[in-house]
Amino acid sequence: MFSRREPVPFAFLAETDRFRSNVAPPPRPRASRSEIAGRALIGLTIVAGFVGGLLFGMPAMESGPRTTHQVQHSEASDGR
Repeated sequence: MFSRREPVPFAFLAETDRFRSNVAPPPRPRASRSEIAGRALIGLTIVAGFVGGLLFGMPAMESGPRTTHQVQHSEASDGR
């Protein structure tokens, strides 16, 4: 096949890695109070969901029979 014998100037590619722009991006807009309150409320809801899941899920994860089983007797079954 045909091969190229001319030197190709790849120096411009190496310079692009070191290039730093002197143009700064615009600053991010500050979050309003309602946005901050909304984010905090969403975070608290998620945490409350995890805590509630643990509280309701722990009894279901216990293995074996319950040892605190109490038998109730009615007065009619005493036989007096």
